[in-house]
Amino acid sequence: MSDKFVIRTETAPKAIGPYSQAIVAGDLIFTAGQIPLDPSTGKLVKGDFKERVRQVLKNINQILIGAGSCLDCAVKLTVFLTDLSRFDELNEVFGELFQDDPPARSAVEVSQLPLGADLEIECIAVRD
Repeated sequence: MSDKFVIRTETAPKAIGPYSQAIVAGDLIFTAGQIPLDPSTGKLVKGDFKERVRQVLKNINQILIGAGSCLDCAVKLTVFLTDLSRFDELNEVFGELFQDDPPARSAVEVSQLPLGADLEIECIAVRD
């Protein structure tokens, strides 16, 4: 019997394609990439870049909560940016949210993201 199951929560944006918000496999949670969508409207959040980063991390946290964990249990985040010159702003938000023992992280520049978003973050976390 497999210990893999799908996470679906109404408190985070619905998947915009044929994929799951997250998969739990054993003690690990793998989220799909999240863009700065408002879960109540399904539309991209307006505002400054740092606000969009906060929204993405809020969405990831809600998915992790649905899996019995939270953002504090993140072990690896992968960040996709359409403009790597925003790296310092990204670091400012991560510094606010991950003050002690931050997760491992990669950040890469990509040419495009879904719905014209300028960032996407995926997460691997452990179950709390």
